[in-house]
This record gives sequence, structure tokens and C-alpha cells, in this order.
Amino acid sequence: MTQALPHWIGCLGAAPVMLAGGCVNVTAPDKPIVINLNISITQEVVYRLDNKAKAIIQDNPGIF
Repeated sequence: MTQALPHWIGCLGAAPVMLAGGCVNVTAPDKPIVINLNISITQEVVYRLDNKAKAIIQDNPGIF
């Protein structure tokens, strides 16, 4: 079984941080951030027509 650490040990860990004080400055970069994405997208469309539909399209070329 583990025991919880005494409260004062936790305070000792936080003491250096509080004593250091100071502040943190965050500034934006001078140049814009550029992200190069080299993406290649290919698409294949496969269609199959039954013989009856194929014949209707060939008989009526202006249908579409």
C-alpha cells in the first residue's frame, strides 16, 4: 500500500519555481510559417454497362 507524501514535500518542489519568478515572453516569428504539402491524388473511375444499356446509348447518341 502506498502512502501519500506529506504536504510540505509538495511545497518544497514548488518553491524553486516561485523563487525564480520572471516571466515568459512568446513572440511571433518574423517570417510566415510555410508548410509544403506534396500530395498526389489520383482517381480511377470504372464503369460497366450491361449490353441493353450499351445498345440504347449507341442507338441514341444524343441522349446525354
